[in-house]
Amino acid sequence: MLTLHADTAEHYHAAIARHPALLVDYHKDNCPGCRMLDMSLAAVADAPEAEGLVLLKVKLESVGEPLFRELGLRQTPTLSLVRDGREIQRLPGFQSPDAIRVLLCR
Repeated sequence: MLTLHADTAEHYHAAIARHPALLVDYHKDNCPGCRMLDMSLAAVADAPEAEGLVLLKVKLESVGEPLFRELGLRQTPTLSLVRDGREIQRLPGFQSPDAIRVLLCR
């Protein structure tokens, strides 16, 4: 799974428009659940379900709170599956590798 980082709201919107299948990881520094989610994401990175998917890491401290508010995010970490520019499903909080695999099958 290719990993990209969005450092600005413009980078975020460009990645959503450019890539047909994205798993977006909304996170922030000093977030224990975010660090645990990183381990889950690493565990599924080479899974067949992740083939062709781009992981887009969006850090609150980099893109700013206005983007998070615009997207209706209420907590970090939050995962979002985006296909063809549309959010398919959003999972707030820590997710196990198994829960992420199920999400990727959508």
